[in-house]
Amino acid sequence: MARLALLSTSDKTGLIDLARHLVEEFGFDLISSGGTATALKAAGLQVTKVSDYTGSPEILGGRVKTLHPRIHGGILARRDLAEDRADLESNDIRPIDLVVVNLYPFEQTIAKEGVTFADAIENIDIGGPTLLRAAAKNHAHLTVLCNPGQYDSYLKELRSNGKASAEFRLSCARTAFWHTASYDRAIATYLDTAGNAEAQHPTLPDTFSISGHQIQSLRYGENPHQGAAWYQVGTTPTGWTAANKLQGKELSYNNLIDLEAARQIIAEFPGSSKDPAVAILKHTNPCGVAMGNSLVEAYQKALAADSVSAFGGIVACNRPLDAATATELTKTFLECVVAPDCEPEAVEILSKKSKVRILTLADLQTGPKKTIKPIAGGFLVQESDDAIAEPTEWKVVTEKQPTADQLAELLFAWKVVKHVKSNAIVVTGDRTTLGVGAGQMNRVGSVKIALEQAGEKAQGAVLASDGFFPFDDSVRTAAAAGIIAVVQPGGSLRDSDSIAAANELGLVMVCTGIRHFYH
Repeated sequence: MARLALLSTSDKTGLIDLARHLVEEFGFDLISSGGTATALKAAGLQVTKVSDYTGSPEILGGRVKTLHPRIHGGILARRDLAEDRADLESNDIRPIDLVVVNLYPFEQTIAKEGVTFADAIENIDIGGPTLLRAAAKNHAHLTVLCNPGQYDSYLKELRSNGKASAEFRLSCARTAFWHTASYDRAIATYLDTAGNAEAQHPTLPDTFSISGHQIQSLRYGENPHQGAAWYQVGTTPTGWTAANKLQGKELSYNNLIDLEAARQIIAEFPGSSKDPAVAILKHTNPCGVAMGNSLVEAYQKALAADSVSAFGGIVACNRPLDAATATELTKTFLECVVAPDCEPEAVEILSKKSKVRILTLADLQTGPKKTIKPIAGGFLVQESDDAIAEPTEWKVVTEKQPTADQLAELLFAWKVVKHVKSNAIVVTGDRTTLGVGAGQMNRVGSVKIALEQAGEKAQGAVLASDGFFPFDDSVRTAAAAGIIAVVQPGGSLRDSDSIAAANELGLVMVCTGIRHFYH
């Protein structure tokens, strides 16, 4: 008896070629349902509709097609058990040797603008996951394929061995279970999001999972002795998986970590904002961030802020790269450059530095909604720190009031300090970072590092702190270096000490009421 294959796919990529080889080269019989059967017949292939095979019509508008004993008996039968073989024979059920299924495009559906909750629910596949799980469970006796990328490998197995090997079947079963797990996760996540749509602080689910498929094996992780890979969440490329790499070497683990840190900073300065902005990072911390009247001016200011640290750094721009900026970029050794777009003349100029990774990412503003950190025995999940700075909600706590320009400078400093590792201090002037104190065990240490880096430029500059000042020592140190205004969260039991020191020394102090610890 000919072998039997069940084909039911949403994504028809490669399906006709696979089916043709199954029939003409290996003598398979085909059964199929709905649109898949129509596509196979249109290609001139002989196929039996599932409803004809089972003797049961498709019902409920197609919701019930393959959920039938004649289908699942053929998939789940253990060919090495006499009892199972007898059940197949007495119920006139043929064993199924191949199941080819992929699922309704749920994630593509919910990604569409204006999709309704009812539309999303209708695109939850029921029969498909059931077929995949059944076939994967019984992989000892049949093969399950859920990805067009597996088709050629399966045909190669048939040509080499006459049938799929046990190792191949097991590999396909693993893929199928990961596929259904990812599919269920996407649905559960959508339902959680839909149920929390209006909540200021959405409730995190009792069960949280994340899944993705590997899109690139990386040479190594943070260090050469650590293995690493890059995974995409969901079926639709977003974020860095949607970026366009114009040139350069293969992206590394550390490149991707730094690029994401750079994206988070430049997202504070959207392309629609008044001024061009550039951020230069090293090891996820900014070494130079600046705004300018042009992109090239912003880059020059950011580079001058700390040209030593910028060597081998990551550059992020909030505007498309132009020729003038590209020319400046070629003068310094850089690892990666990312911008929303790149003008043709700039592409040609940058090609002279062919090893530099140049990427365009149209949407630099949209990042993950949650952050995940592994710990021993589990992981932590939190909402992303995407709070937008609102100076109208800040409180001036000193006698001296900020001018409009000082308030704008404080806002710039506050946007940057948010992305510096705690304890974080940033000194800025003329919308340019002058000194950055990052990751110190005490705030006084970070203040001293930032002021030392700023040097004489601290005269007339402003200072931002990601956390409050529990003592007045940092305020006094800042004033002695020439700082004229400070922005900080406030909230210390000893706020009055710092405020009193600021009043005594003639400083402006603004409290934001929100902190940005970054561990």
